[in-house]
Amino acid sequence: MSPAVWPRREPLDERLLVVDAAAYAVRDAHVRDLPSLLREGDLLVVNDAATIPASLRASCPGGAQMEVRLLARGGDDRTWRAVLFDDRDWRTRTEDRLAPPHVDPGDRLIVGDDLDATVLALDPISPRLVTLRFAQDGAPLWSALYRHGRPVQYAHLAAPLDLWATQTPYGSRPWAVEEPSAGRPLCWRLLASVRARGVEVAFITHAAGLSATGDAVIDAALPLPERFDIPDATVAAVARAKARGARVVAAGTTVVRALEGCAAMNSGSLVAGEGTTDLRVGPSHRLRVADALFTGLHDPAASHFQLLQAFAPQELLERAYAHAEREGYLSHEFGDSSLIARG
Repeated sequence: MSPAVWPRREPLDERLLVVDAAAYAVRDAHVRDLPSLLREGDLLVVNDAATIPASLRASCPGGAQMEVRLLARGGDDRTWRAVLFDDRDWRTRTEDRLAPPHVDPGDRLIVGDDLDATVLALDPISPRLVTLRFAQDGAPLWSALYRHGRPVQYAHLAAPLDLWATQTPYGSRPWAVEEPSAGRPLCWRLLASVRARGVEVAFITHAAGLSATGDAVIDAALPLPERFDIPDATVAAVARAKARGARVVAAGTTVVRALEGCAAMNSGSLVAGEGTTDLRVGPSHRLRVADALFTGLHDPAASHFQLLQAFAPQELLERAYAHAEREGYLSHEFGDSSLIARG
């Protein structure tokens, strides 16, 4: 499939590939049809993480320039894992980026006169994967991040993105370093129609990380551990849906990781509160919470496709993706969507 190169004007008109594992069937729809594809009593769970400007231009000792992409927050706002890139930008494909300038623990990376960070450690996975600690804290740190940072983006896009273009309609807490893009077309009009159908809507927050770095070693380890927060109200909503025999529909793979990761940590039960999950959902994973998935279309070679196989057999998914290719569906973060319901 060809990638979408820019946000489209009306997300409700975008294509929706419907994959029904129970009927072993594939059909075409549009995002605006989602309310009619859900059932009364179903629960739709969305990720309300807002996207931060996680791409920073920095100079290291000696004056060499690099790009720093924040990956995940550590134990506090000042400490982050990050991936280092050469001094080129998003217009160069990640897999074509060269090694960044070498850094050592203790080196100071200067982003601006009001933002700098010290390298605390290099990760055993790759010297490009580092732990940083910003000198600033609180409001001065966040103000400087938003002043100097840019949204993470990739070479298939047509032009530089504004930060607003990387937000879901309901994004609130600044946790994600890339947009939880499955939720992008779920505008408030559509969610109102979903609720009018008798479908509940609940929220979790999950810190979506980087989708790719171009470094084969790092990419093989993605997704790295990510934090989540599940409110009491969402735990109660899931319990109600399960009690009435309805489906829990996850809007995005981050929602799947949060729900399934939490359940895996708590003997199959969903527990309210914050946590961190390193769960990698794949064909062998037995889903405990999610029954269906609303998600974008991505490269079948990516880990995303492995997660889809927890919901539907590989052969059916391959047939669905071949159909989408023939019908001209668009892929990647601004592309078309799919709804996959397991048998």
